[in-house]
Order: sequence, then structure tokens, then C-alpha cells
Amino acid sequence: MTVTASGVAYADPVRDARARGLDGVLWTLCGGTATGRSEYVAELHSERQRTVMGNFLCACCEWLAARDERGMLWVLPLLDDSIDPRWEGVRSAIPPMCEACVEQAPRLCPRLREGHAKLRVREAEPIGVRGTLYRRPGGQSAPDPDALVLYDSPDLPFVVARQAVRELRRITVITFAAAIH
Repeated sequence: MTVTASGVAYADPVRDARARGLDGVLWTLCGGTATGRSEYVAELHSERQRTVMGNFLCACCEWLAARDERGMLWVLPLLDDSIDPRWEGVRSAIPPMCEACVEQAPRLCPRLREGHAKLRVREAEPIGVRGTLYRRPGGQSAPDPDALVLYDSPDLPFVVARQAVRELRRITVITFAAAIH
């Protein structure tokens, strides 16, 4: 990894080109070949997360996410320790879900087991990425390993992304669920 005045890059230009999205964002590269069935975990594999989030596929099975007249189906951890109605404009790196997976996801995902909301979302605009934000050359601070960097930020060239982030709008709350024990 190199950090220059213009941004971060992989030292190998072939690897760097392979890791760049169409928008110029540098993405984390993971080695190996995917084998077996996808499993739902607290943080999805970077490439899988970007694919399902970008194509509105289910986070669990990678089929098309459920849609109806109220919008696309999302299941998200509660915003805090209580049931919170302030969902409009929430930023999420968790992809949507299909109807078949919506019941099993809270049992499989540790974050959803602590309580979750089932939502229908009409608009889900891509707004940025979450990843490691590197400081410009000469900067004194260490990299921030979990930064949210918006697409219009001057910091975008200095992030190595691992999750696509969308802002959810025009939301209908379907249900809240307490922690599963």
C-alpha cells in the first residue's frame, strides 16, 4: 500500500487496477476462491457485500431482495438500546433481504440477535463507503480503520473500502423485535 498526495494505491499496479471500482474507489482485496454456500455473518466479505448492496440482492442467499408497494425489505439492528422510530435517513452497510431469509437472519447474525427492526424502504441511495481511511503524507494521526467516507468527500481517494453504504429513505417500519436469547 502506498499513500501519496493524490490518494492510496496498491503498490502493484495490476492489483490496484483490479481493486478499483468504476467510481475510482479502492476496495480491499481478499485472496482465495469462494467455495461452498454463502453464510450470514456480522460483517460480509467485502466483495460479496459490495455485490449484494449494489444489486439489491439478499444479504443471506444472494437472490433478489423482496419488494412490494411499500418498498424493499431491510432487517437492521436497533439504533440503540430501545425501540427507536427515527429510521428516516439511516445509513446502512447491511444489504436488503428476501422473504425466505428474513426469519432466519436474526438467529444467524449476532448484531440482529440483540434486537432488530423489519423495514420497507422505497429509496436507498448509495452515499459512500466504510473502510480504512489513511492520512495524507505528513499527517500525524494513525489510519482510521472504520471510517464512513461519503462519495463527495475530499477524503475518498484516501480510503480502502470494505463496505458500500446506502442512505435509506421513505421508510415504513413493519416490526421491532427484542433480543433473542
